[in-house]
Amino acid sequence: MCVNIKSLLPKGNVMAYRAPVSDIVFTMRHVAGFDRALDEGVYGDLSADLAQTILEEAGRFAADRIAPLNREGDRHGVTLKDGEVTTAPGWKEAYRAWTEAGWNALPGPADFGGQGLPILLNSACVEMWNSASMAFGIGPVLTMGAIEALVTHGTDALRERYLAKLVSGEWTATMNLTEPQAGSDLAALRSRAEPVGDGTYRIRGQKIFITYGEHDLTDNIIHLVLARLPDAPAGTRGISLFLVPKILPDGTRNDLRCAGIEHKLGIHGSPTCTMAFGDNDGAIGWLVGEENRGLACMFTMMNNARLAVGLQGVAIAERAYQQAFAYAKERRQGRAPGHAGDGMSPIIEHPDVQRNLLTMKALTAASRAICYMTAAALDRAHLAPDEAARRSAQERASLLTPVAKAFATDVGVEVASLGVQVHGGMGYIEETGAAQHLRDARIAPIYEGTNGIQAIDLVMRKLPLSGGDTVRAQIATMRAVVARVVREGTPLFGNTAPRLRDTVECLDRATGHLLKLVLANAPAEALAGATPYLRLFALAQGGAALAEAALAANRMIGEGDGDPAHTGRIALCRFFAENIAVSAKGLEDAVLGGAGFLHDAPAVLAS
Repeated sequence: MCVNIKSLLPKGNVMAYRAPVSDIVFTMRHVAGFDRALDEGVYGDLSADLAQTILEEAGRFAADRIAPLNREGDRHGVTLKDGEVTTAPGWKEAYRAWTEAGWNALPGPADFGGQGLPILLNSACVEMWNSASMAFGIGPVLTMGAIEALVTHGTDALRERYLAKLVSGEWTATMNLTEPQAGSDLAALRSRAEPVGDGTYRIRGQKIFITYGEHDLTDNIIHLVLARLPDAPAGTRGISLFLVPKILPDGTRNDLRCAGIEHKLGIHGSPTCTMAFGDNDGAIGWLVGEENRGLACMFTMMNNARLAVGLQGVAIAERAYQQAFAYAKERRQGRAPGHAGDGMSPIIEHPDVQRNLLTMKALTAASRAICYMTAAALDRAHLAPDEAARRSAQERASLLTPVAKAFATDVGVEVASLGVQVHGGMGYIEETGAAQHLRDARIAPIYEGTNGIQAIDLVMRKLPLSGGDTVRAQIATMRAVVARVVREGTPLFGNTAPRLRDTVECLDRATGHLLKLVLANAPAEALAGATPYLRLFALAQGGAALAEAALAANRMIGEGDGDPAHTGRIALCRFFAENIAVSAKGLEDAVLGGAGFLHDAPAVLAS
């Protein structure tokens, strides 16, 4: 007898998405410092109530309009015919409704039709768009990054011509860096730009892995393209940035095309294109920023995108957790210890499944907190009232950005994988949707700078900021949180304080070690420990953030607030401290004494 797989699935809609607005708002207010920023006037006349209303509306749109298209986008993918890319059914209509509701304009500059709302608030929305559909959510991220690049580096003429339509979402934008021979090594770029003499340039070359390089959602696509001028110096110092529109200002088609679309492991609803520039006379482009300073301009866009990709990791982890949690409540297998009644237990009663679900939830909450803290620091870097405060916030954001990107995207993969595990064999079957989350999540540790590159950035560029004072100040804030747990904690906190104290001290010792290596010009030894160091930093920062949330919840309980979520936040912090943060000592050992593999690697990898 053949069994229909679908008959084994739980009857409820375990694939539905519900935006976790209460968790998002709590993290913003009590961990990322949103309330404090409101009190200090950093956010002008924005109020907590208005922010809550915006996020509730965003959550409804994500759940009702975007999330139902996620599976269709995965199954249908995109098609390329005669140079035109068509997205999955319903995609174009959803994007139009999204832009008409003003969501693309949320963080945009008011002078060009944007709402000028904080990066922190928009980051919470970015999380929800990507939980609903990661393939949908990645497109607007690039447009928002291009807006920031043009605001910061574009000429008045370019801003007047393009920003309003990009801010509204009527047009989208892309980031064209990677070439077949270059990969992450931008010094190897070969695309060329020749000045015409009238202020324009002719662009020729090929770019690969261009997200939303061609699509049917908008009439025009604005490409930001890295290329070399004829007399450019070698290496990254000879790269310039150009704005190259699909449709020129006179309404004619530019000399560029989509030469192919990639067949990918995941995010099938998102077109990933190979773009050819200049098959004929050359694609017309305009310089953004200064000649040979294009990398600085592009990093403005990339830093924006790196936080957004970190939020994608949070988003896919949240979606995978929600589905695994719903499945575990309905699926029955075996008899759990202490199970009352006849028949099999819901698998959520089994201790190992509980551990998996708690690990998923704790990692998701920690990565969300780090991303939101990064967004709040970026807001202060733009909006703080004095230059010293802005500079300090910018250094803090710079320190946290590689941690947010790398840790959150690693968490996305880990949590999605655990989600498949909770589903058991059914997780390996596409009908449940659990496999899609894992497939979609896997790109995030790779694009916008691989997580290995993030670790290099953290150790070689961010630890030395202000002579190491920036990272030391951040560690001091973690210690202060641990001290508060010692003073204010209750028996519900268990061993949170000693476990987090150990984690922070491991981080402190590892930081001192790496700073000495960097200052001693020993990059190989420093980089040998870069990846475990980033994970150690994230565990300490994530644990401190969850402790801040737990302390706020504990205070509310003491004030008579009976919301059961508060007890859950304390328990989640305790679980993280006692079960996840305890790997800190091993990570410290890898940082301090793990560089021996540099001597052994050639022999081991010789064959």
